[in-house]
Amino acid sequence: MGILEKITEIEREISRTQKNKVMSLQGEGFDVMKSGDARVSLIGFPSVGKSTLLNTITDTHSESASYEFTTLTCIPGVIQYKGANIQLLDLPGIIEGASQGKGRGRQVIAVARTADLVIIMLDATKGDIQRQLLEKELESVGIRLNRKRPNIYFKEKKSGGLSFNSTCILKHCNEKLVQMILHEYKIFNAEVLFREDCTADEFIDVISRNRVYLPCLYVYNKIDQISLEEVDRLARRPHSVVVSCNMKLNLDYLLEKIWDYLSLIQVYTKKRGEPPDFVDGLIMRRGSTLEHVCHAVHRSIVHEFKYALVWGTSTKYNPQRVGLQHPVHHEDVVQIIKK
Repeated sequence: MGILEKITEIEREISRTQKNKVMSLQGEGFDVMKSGDARVSLIGFPSVGKSTLLNTITDTHSESASYEFTTLTCIPGVIQYKGANIQLLDLPGIIEGASQGKGRGRQVIAVARTADLVIIMLDATKGDIQRQLLEKELESVGIRLNRKRPNIYFKEKKSGGLSFNSTCILKHCNEKLVQMILHEYKIFNAEVLFREDCTADEFIDVISRNRVYLPCLYVYNKIDQISLEEVDRLARRPHSVVVSCNMKLNLDYLLEKIWDYLSLIQVYTKKRGEPPDFVDGLIMRRGSTLEHVCHAVHRSIVHEFKYALVWGTSTKYNPQRVGLQHPVHHEDVVQIIKK
């Protein structure tokens, strides 16, 4: 075989390899590109009503049935609420052992880590065991639900040993325990500052650096099949909402809680001498400042910013002249004045 024939054969082989690789990737395709103002992952055991919820509160159709494993891939939908487009992902049903790769557990959990909010959907007729198992699966892969990041400063160094300090009385940790934990991770030189009384597990989370802290709503479905006393008990649990997807009960309240847990606000803009634009409000996060508003309108505005007039609950009087660091509230009206 001559040189040209060898080159042609290699090109054919490369072409076949690339084609097979593309086909295999399509077959395993699972994650969905992030879009909209926020992302919500819908997690639960098979047949708890996730697909029915997606079909009810979005315009998307996800196959639903009374038998298990109807949804075999990730199906996206969009919740349109208060001017926001919230991406809702209906993930395949998790089974026990998902964190070890059973079912499509690892892929489901990997997508969940990218969310701004996790909804754990539960069958109200099946007791508390489902909730405990799902929390355990998510905890084992570094997803921390409804918990804030430990307030510990940690920095590895190249030399100098351990520098340990705290700004409060520590009941759960001390310098010796911290040093033992660091040695387990082969870390011998570091700065550690506890700004709050944290546990050893929380310190390990800080060292690991791969933990994700996400808000979570527990949604109990099928409340039409249980007693009023049980509905009341479930509704009073922290971070919990009770619904019936088939009978469309309490879904408006669920949407309100999703908005609240995502920390979204809507801010309206106004041009000089014109009424506010109440049609196309800006969707921002709670705690956003006027600088964030400027970036949302156009990146160049910050450089031309002189001051802003704001009407709403963030001001002492209306309108109030404010600067870039002024925090905005839900339904504030903003007029930006350029230099």
